[in-house]
Amino acid sequence: MTSYDEEENYNEGEFGSVPKYGNQFEGGGGDAVPEGEKTKILLMGLRRSGKSSIQKVVFHKMSPNETLFLESTNKVQKDDISNSSFVQFSIWDFPGQIDFFDPTFEKESLFGNCGALIFVIDAQDDYLEALSKLHDTVTKAYQVNPSIRFEVFIHKVDGLSDDTKMETQRDIHQRANDDIIEAGLEQQVNLSFYLTSIYDHSIFEAFSKVVQKLIPQLATLENLINIFVSNSQIEKAFLFDVVSKIYVATDSSPVDMQTYELCCDMIDVVIDVSCIYGLGDEMDSQAFDDESDSVIKLNNSTILLLKEVSKVLALVCIMREENYQNPGLVQYNFKCFRDAIEDVFAVRAGRIQGGQVIRQVKGLPPVTEEEE
Repeated sequence: MTSYDEEENYNEGEFGSVPKYGNQFEGGGGDAVPEGEKTKILLMGLRRSGKSSIQKVVFHKMSPNETLFLESTNKVQKDDISNSSFVQFSIWDFPGQIDFFDPTFEKESLFGNCGALIFVIDAQDDYLEALSKLHDTVTKAYQVNPSIRFEVFIHKVDGLSDDTKMETQRDIHQRANDDIIEAGLEQQVNLSFYLTSIYDHSIFEAFSKVVQKLIPQLATLENLINIFVSNSQIEKAFLFDVVSKIYVATDSSPVDMQTYELCCDMIDVVIDVSCIYGLGDEMDSQAFDDESDSVIKLNNSTILLLKEVSKVLALVCIMREENYQNPGLVQYNFKCFRDAIEDVFAVRAGRIQGGQVIRQVKGLPPVTEEEE
């Protein structure tokens, strides 16, 4: 079994530019992203399609049952996510009655700095009108900003059978792409479709896929996870944003829904137990901190590992019990992985002096490492 930093693929030169995540590590030194530079994610769709419910459940921990009492959105609502979470962007929730053909509508200011446009379609309702609104929205947005990523959430599928889900997705996919072809944009516009519901983890997985497309360093993060997984004999690993339970990166193996749900539940368990037993006497202490570490053994010879990466990041892994015979090696490989992630942020924060990456180790003087 080899250790993490023996991999030849691991070098500083692969990190490249770094997204503006701010100061996520101790002594990070990165400034917060200026307001005008935050990437926007637009939530659009017809009235009562479930846009506000998605936002409340994913980013505000509202119970799905409580969303039944939400009032219909009558004006644009902006939600700044960047102050408390690793994923830094602004979500704009638009009421369904907005008319993009209104000459007073400022399309340039809205779509100009937009990273992704999420259009929500109610799968339990007649979606022909929604498809027409989707086509109008996509064409207008593409004219202003050709780099926008278009995501379609086929929502409220929890009340549909599996066959109906597949048929509905197939029909919406076909009709939407036919409209794009008719407009002559089939080479320029790519629509991504997801089946979602707030009553399971499908909405978190769909949002994870959307956010990943907006992270310039996704390939670097995935490569680091792949190296860690291969050298630690781990089955699957997710790099989670703890606040929203969105996974910002994972290894190259396929994502299984049950595995993802299991890892999400582990985050809840660790934080809940920490709130009860781990806070100590300090009332202002946090349930998730640099000492957060957990190992859970399941009755099917599977082990769940959770390790803190930063204040808002956690690496959650699944491995076979027979492969966990040397916890020290796993811990060493994780330390190398965590240092590599910190180096990514060091480049962003400008902590490079004389060709060296300056690492800030808690309680110790800065550690320098030659940049290759």
